[in-house]
Amino acid sequence: MPVKQILAGITIMEKKVFDPRIQENDVPSKIVAGLERISEVFKVLLWEKAKVVGLSPIQIQILIFIVYHKQEFCNVSHLAKEFNVTKPTISDAVRILTKKQLIIKDFSSSDSRSYSMRLSDLGKKVVAETEDFADPLRNQIKGSTPEDLENLFQLISKLIYQLHQNGILTVQRTCYGCKFYAKRRNNGYCNLLEKELLTSDIRLDCQEYEEKSKVV
Repeated sequence: MPVKQILAGITIMEKKVFDPRIQENDVPSKIVAGLERISEVFKVLLWEKAKVVGLSPIQIQILIFIVYHKQEFCNVSHLAKEFNVTKPTISDAVRILTKKQLIIKDFSSSDSRSYSMRLSDLGKKVVAETEDFADPLRNQIKGSTPEDLENLFQLISKLIYQLHQNGILTVQRTCYGCKFYAKRRNNGYCNLLEKELLTSDIRLDCQEYEEKSKVV
């Protein structure tokens, strides 16, 4: 068999991330398969909580997002990017949340079609009942050693930034993509806080995040 054909066959096999035979000798494939399994756990935990309060998973995620983020992010366009879904999907969820009196729409004075959202008291109550859905996963992670936790967090935080840089992840607010982030003596540094950043100091969802200018 020609060498080119053999190499082509190997390349095709290498792309089969979920083939157990490939995973045997490829750690990155094992990690991807592991992340896929963990994502299933996340969905199961969210669905269990959703059934209790009579909402869908995306509706719960929207409520939790709104309660902890600036109002400028709490609109249909941004939420669609945040959760990687279509605007109609978010609009349908918002319509139901409004009907259930869980959110309040604040319409723009300059554009009657544009609005941001905030939670009603009932919406805040629902968040209090549902935002602990991921605690079982967190409790498992807490059992790891500090060194393992730091290494895992460093991998995840950099992966999130890289996926955004490659256009796969639509929204990210990590330190690595922020205009205030810099490198000093091979360490991270925040020019806003004026402090060196250890791995554990890196934020995944920074309230002061401002995207750095892209080099043209």
